[in-house]
Amino acid sequence: MQDENELELGRRDFMKTVGVGAAALGTFSMTHSLSAADLPRDADGNVIPGFEKNQTNANAAKGWQQVSDRKIRVGIAGYGLCKFGGAFFYQNHPNVEVVAATDLDPGRCAGLAKAVGAKKTYPSCEEMIKDRRIEAVYIATDAPSHARLATMALNHGKHVVSAVPAVFGFEAEGQAEALFNAVKKSGMKYMMNETSAFHSDLYMVRQQYQAGAIGKVIYSEGEYYHDFGPKGLPGYNPKNGKIDHDGWRKALPPMWYPTHAMAYYVSITGGRFTDVSGLGTTGLYAEYNGGNNQHKNPFGTEVAMLKTNEGGISRMAGSWDMKNAHGEKGRVYGQKARSNAIKGQRPSLPPSVGGGGHGGSHGQLTNNFIESILLDKTPIVPVGDALNMTLGGVIAHKSALKDGEWMKVPQYEL
Repeated sequence: MQDENELELGRRDFMKTVGVGAAALGTFSMTHSLSAADLPRDADGNVIPGFEKNQTNANAAKGWQQVSDRKIRVGIAGYGLCKFGGAFFYQNHPNVEVVAATDLDPGRCAGLAKAVGAKKTYPSCEEMIKDRRIEAVYIATDAPSHARLATMALNHGKHVVSAVPAVFGFEAEGQAEALFNAVKKSGMKYMMNETSAFHSDLYMVRQQYQAGAIGKVIYSEGEYYHDFGPKGLPGYNPKNGKIDHDGWRKALPPMWYPTHAMAYYVSITGGRFTDVSGLGTTGLYAEYNGGNNQHKNPFGTEVAMLKTNEGGISRMAGSWDMKNAHGEKGRVYGQKARSNAIKGQRPSLPPSVGGGGHGGSHGQLTNNFIESILLDKTPIVPVGDALNMTLGGVIAHKSALKDGEWMKVPQYEL
């Protein structure tokens, strides 16, 4: 029997309802939905985790109240392998007008514009950011460009929501400083679209923690496992402008993409990692080649041990090559047993907005970001949490290269 104090999170457990088209979504009116043929897949033809099914959240509209009749003018950047630019329901939200779309590939740009109903397109996100009509930008581009484009948009006076991770790779610490300062100076809203934050069980325990029901978190675990296989997972390749197997994902260190795991502490507590030590195992596939690759990365699986600011311990793991390992999940143990009186249901959504992929998190993230602008409140994954999750992993990778040495994690909190 599972201990009351344990949070067992498995993404497949959340996806109870099948439906990828407007008909399957019932009350949800969708401008765009991914058909089975359109679902993003890896080199072996397997659907990328998080897109196996769209969760309909059939009761999510019950009790929803519109907080404003204002429409935020949004520009969307990126329609690559996962078609993220069209998968988060901005085109369906009653408080959003999608006014522009962009992708570096003209064909994908046209596809994104059609999916989200944008009448204007731009050849690049940099050009779109200069459009003074746009109030907020959703950055769904390749991971290495997130920080640079987010910082640019903030400096142009726009609210920003970014796909994960917030910063990336060898330049992550410098990017973090620039991004943090841009948020602080601009006063605009910034949110990272960490899908784990709105997984139903994680959100329930978040509510328990915020109410003081479980006390301090003594120990937590988070995992993001996806066996990419010997062909790898395609990503944007800046050398040729295409999505291919030599793109940014090739030989990617798991701890450069850590947020789906690390949310199982940070998105519950809003706390901070203070110290980290990492270990890695040699990558199973040829692309790792002992570290002779674009990321100088030998590791296909990495595990981080972290200290938290409330005196607890976290184990966070990522893997691209373990067999029979799949998904985003975690466990959280507090000082006290959870309270049955606190149900912790996710917020209601507008009737036109579905839950979407990654455990029904897509619509929740979009609604949270838009309401953070309308109500002038902090979004669920603000810049401090985004940087804490990202840098905890990046520094764990650096620590693994130094054989498990403990290293400090920079602190960012607005």
